[in-house]
Amino acid sequence: MTNKRILILDDNEAILEVVTEALQYENFEILAITFGCQLLPAVNDFSPELILLDYRLADTNGGDLCLKLKRDPAYCHIPVIIFSAYFTPYDRCRPGDCDDTLYKPFNLDELLNIVHLHIERPLVTVNF
Repeated sequence: MTNKRILILDDNEAILEVVTEALQYENFEILAITFGCQLLPAVNDFSPELILLDYRLADTNGGDLCLKLKRDPAYCHIPVIIFSAYFTPYDRCRPGDCDDTLYKPFNLDELLNIVHLHIERPLVTVNF
């Protein structure tokens, strides 16, 4: 059985390092990138089962990147979790039509819980 793949985009190296290490400990295969312009090529090459995406990036907006993914039939099935200090649990919006949000600062238990929730969700089939 192959490990599930998670793509992480954050321009903060310290966050990338901690999140990568925590998810690798859980036996996920990780690709970490730091620039929004790297996202689509990375998704094409890496084929992630989940994307963790920072909302505020140096070169772009994570919400805009998420919208691009969610509007493209080739990528819309990939769960995207946006993490940011610019939103709170009380905000009603989901930036970029993301599947979920993780609010900074977060602890590793919160990260692991939300990742497992989305990466291991069963596929729903409808029989007519």
